Order: sequence, then C-alpha cells, then structure tokens
Amino acid sequence: MRPVLVIDLTTAARALLAAPSEQRMQLSAKILQDADFGDRYRRRFKQSHARFGNGTLAAAAQKYALAVEPTVDNLDYCACLELVLLQLMAQRI
Repeated sequence: MRPVLVIDLTTAARALLAAPSEQRMQLSAKILQDADFGDRYRRRFKQSHARFGNGTLAAAAQKYALAVEPTVDNLDYCACLELVLLQLMAQRI
C-alpha cells in the first residue's frame, strides 16, 4: 500500500460509514487488502489496476459506496476512522 494520507483515512471511513455496522470490520480489512494489491500491481505493471486502483487507500475505498462526509462530531464516523487507524496499526506490527 502506498503511504497513507488524511484523505485516505477519511475516504475509507466514509466507505465504512455507508456499510452496515456489522460488516465494517470485514470491509475495512478488504479495503486495506485491495489497496495493497493495487500498489503491487501498479509497481509491477506501471499502471493502476481497474478494480483495485493505484495502491492508495482512497482509491481502494472509492470502489465501494461512500457516505457523505460528516463532521467529526458524528460518533459513528469517528468509530469508522478509529477502525481504519487500528487496522493500519495492526498491519504495521
């Protein structure tokens, strides 16, 4: 996966927010996996993958339905941001 920027976090969180809460953990893992695959593909073939994008978390997340971005006082949105961050930290360990 390419280096993660704030836009990657917010886009992934919006994808999670659009999904039912019981599916968010699985979707988060899938988005991270898609971003990793997209980056591997991009490095090997020097182009973005049609389904998995260019290796950024945002490109992978944009393949799913996205909620309108709420403000950070929305607790569900904060929980989605937290889930993305926790999954990223777990991958790095």
